[in-house]
Amino acid sequence: MIESYKRFWHNILNFSGTSNRADYWWPIGINYVLGMILMYAVEKMLGHSINDIYTWGDWTINFVVLMIGLVVWIATLSLTFRRLHDTNRSAWWILISLLPLIGQIWLIILMLLPSKPNRFRQGFF
Repeated sequence: MIESYKRFWHNILNFSGTSNRADYWWPIGINYVLGMILMYAVEKMLGHSINDIYTWGDWTINFVVLMIGLVVWIATLSLTFRRLHDTNRSAWWILISLLPLIGQIWLIILMLLPSKPNRFRQGFF
């Protein structure tokens, strides 16, 4: 679990190669739980929703949250590319998620599929 999460951050801008199921699902789960805990803690400290901006301090916190979200989104995007490669699919398959509902379900199914011998394997980083 910890090694998968370390690889997630180590390969933040690596859009080539592969990631196995564990290396995909552990960081997804950890980021979800950490995000919920941190959002709850920040909103409790502020006393209101993080999206409500009343002062410059609120704006600063909102901006920092958006920047952290952007970094995590980029890392997750690269992880999804590598996971698709591991199932011997092009990263272009990520565009299926643009279809409402069915695209999201289809992408989750693709992420659950086992690894296959593929043309993308370049070793582990």
